[in-house]
Amino acid sequence: MSKLIPIEHNGQRVLTTSQLADAFGTETKIITNNFSRNKERYTEGKHYFELRGDALEKFKASHQIDANLKYAPVLYLWTEKGAWMHAKSLNTDRAWEAYEMLVDEYYRVKELVEPQIDISKLSPELQMFKQLWDGLAKTQLEQAETRKQLAEVQNTVAAIKETIVRRDDDWRDSINKMLNTAAMRSGGNYQELRSESYRILEERARCDLNTRLRNLRDRLEENGATKTKINNTTKMDVIEADPRLKEIYTTIVKELSINSIP
Repeated sequence: MSKLIPIEHNGQRVLTTSQLADAFGTETKIITNNFSRNKERYTEGKHYFELRGDALEKFKASHQIDANLKYAPVLYLWTEKGAWMHAKSLNTDRAWEAYEMLVDEYYRVKELVEPQIDISKLSPELQMFKQLWDGLAKTQLEQAETRKQLAEVQNTVAAIKETIVRRDDDWRDSINKMLNTAAMRSGGNYQELRSESYRILEERARCDLNTRLRNLRDRLEENGATKTKINNTTKMDVIEADPRLKEIYTTIVKELSINSIP
């Protein structure tokens, strides 16, 4: 891995796609393809920054970047969390080793050690003042850290509440009854009819339920949900969490129920 020139954006260190590919021992197009296939899993401002137009021109003017990027219409900058997502996608020993090195030596700037003051050379008054000041500073830092930890906990709890799907038991019961009735009327198999209803939904809504289910389970895992909750999450949870999908799916099941009437 070549020596990295620090690039800062929005108060944090970032890497270009080519720098990340070089660090992970892969090709730029693989990083780009991984991102394109899983873009819904990435959050702009958290995992990456997308620069276009004036923002991109200002960035190019104030940073040293690779020659092949000078005329690029868009530039992606990857944060530490974005690098972790790509390491997870690649899932190779080289990628994980490079990621750990990036965290230790690039993303997290080491704190400078301040020179120690020999307070014995100070007057008694200044020694007392320094002790009082150090005590006050320590108290404020501890309070700030406590507030930070509390905020992180609150944010995590809020995220979990938003992510965990709230079940509409009445709606699910209605859907299940209609599918059961349709299966009995047509002499078909309930599970096959359920699969058919999902297939029609994917076709009409132009969505991939398997991908959405994986994304939902990933979000649950990231926000600390239990394995039981994650494993019990189904396509019905995905549908119910999206008002548009829920409406379309309800119509589909009603149509299947009506069409099954002799």
